[in-house]
Amino acid sequence: MSDSPQPYRVLARKYRSRSFSELIGQDAMVQTLGNAIRRGRLAHAFLMTGVRGVGKTSTARLIAKALNCIGPDGQGGPTIDPCGVCEPCVAIAEGRHIDVVEMDAASHTGVDDVREIIEAVRYAAVSARYKIYIIDEVHMLSKNAFNALLKTLEEPPAHVKFLFATTEVNKVPVTVLSRCQRFDLRRIPADLLANHFANICDKEGVTAETDALALIAQAAEGSARDGLSILDQAIAHAEMGGDALLVTASQVRDMLGLSDRGSTRRLLGLLLEGDTGALLTAVRDQYGLGVEPLALMRGLLELTHAVTLVKAGRDIASPGQSAEEREAIAEWASQLGFAPLHRLWQLLLKGHDEVASAVLPIESCEMALLRVMHAATMPDPGELARMLREGVPAGLPTPQGGEQARLPSEPSAALPRTMQDLVALVDRSKPSLANHLNDCAALVSLNPPEVAVRLTHDWPQGDFKRDLAQALNSAVPGMKWTVRLEESGGGATLQQQEQAEKAAARAEILETPVVKAAMAAFPDAELDDKLEQWSA
Repeated sequence: MSDSPQPYRVLARKYRSRSFSELIGQDAMVQTLGNAIRRGRLAHAFLMTGVRGVGKTSTARLIAKALNCIGPDGQGGPTIDPCGVCEPCVAIAEGRHIDVVEMDAASHTGVDDVREIIEAVRYAAVSARYKIYIIDEVHMLSKNAFNALLKTLEEPPAHVKFLFATTEVNKVPVTVLSRCQRFDLRRIPADLLANHFANICDKEGVTAETDALALIAQAAEGSARDGLSILDQAIAHAEMGGDALLVTASQVRDMLGLSDRGSTRRLLGLLLEGDTGALLTAVRDQYGLGVEPLALMRGLLELTHAVTLVKAGRDIASPGQSAEEREAIAEWASQLGFAPLHRLWQLLLKGHDEVASAVLPIESCEMALLRVMHAATMPDPGELARMLREGVPAGLPTPQGGEQARLPSEPSAALPRTMQDLVALVDRSKPSLANHLNDCAALVSLNPPEVAVRLTHDWPQGDFKRDLAQALNSAVPGMKWTVRLEESGGGATLQQQEQAEKAAARAEILETPVVKAAMAAFPDAELDDKLEQWSA
């Protein structure tokens, strides 16, 4: 009788990390553990936290192997590179080692389950160097269970190690966290995942397009397990290409219900151009091809985010990005300002949330995009305030892309013409700066949005040019001011002018016959300030 065939093992289990060298994206943690093992500075409790599928439970098992490995000759000690062939390594990998106990806290939440551990830790390990308890999803333990564990966790016997794993570290009591050495396992970068999936495809005898692996890595959102599950599905979905299975990008898009990037770029272009009919037609075409409305909104959000990052000067080039996509993003980044990009993001994000909970997803998607399109022609709050202040009628058209037009009006009516106007404008947002401008700055030139001054005393509270420009930008929305500091020119400051006027008025009063006679009759008399003010 022939042996029955081996049952199929899904890729996520088949390619679970068997050594620390196979653990991708967690180099900092591996280095820390390696140093601790080599120097004999092993903690009694470890806590691994991170999103699903980044290797928390695998890391716990690897630590158990590293601590109990005895080497091929049976004489080895703890090592960051367990041999994988000795009895402890093999037994732990197969989940049958008597001294390595795994417990799922999601199904063992009570204090009685913890009491069993507390009773068992008193006894030495049967055959291993350390008795190890791996508790997965430890945040699921009840409050009483955590309290019962605290004392043992703080002072366990030398032969016991605790390894905890959780996706929600915020639910683990601080008293437990303070007794553990914590490792935050990071999301795995998409490029590392794509390379990892390419290696697995080679081992499985599967041919996969680079773009297909990039799409799978992006859909995995940093989780190796999620990515391997998607890859498993993609291989099952693939067709034969010659002698091997071929996983293509178009198949992955169809399988995941994703819009291709070219279609997303066309949608964003139509959205910015304000072509209502073409936009609705494109949305329905994508829907007819099987693209989910939520995936469509997500694609627009990702593209808007990419444009904003490029606008901010960040390089976002990736292997899966085409030259056409890079050119389109660069062009939008040069044409659009930060204000319309932020508004576009907020409107798309609101639409995404509505589509996610909508009874009619495609209809909600269309309505959300129409709202984005029409809101792009509305003035932002700063522009609206300027319109109201200058008496400009609202509702005038704006140029393509949502940037507010420079509307015909009398802007000079709201702009400063004199130093006094400038001080009054700054006083609205920063009175202390206005006082310094009044007392210690002489106006050299004023041609909005440019102003040049000469300072008689330094501004003690920061950068004068920056602070004055910010105050003016805040007071006059839509205008970017430039401030220059000159070494000469400008005459007197407002304070000096006021003091000169007072001195002139005082001299004029002292020259009047009545005052001169009074001062002659009373040599010690002084002119009262109130008289000066009354005279003025």
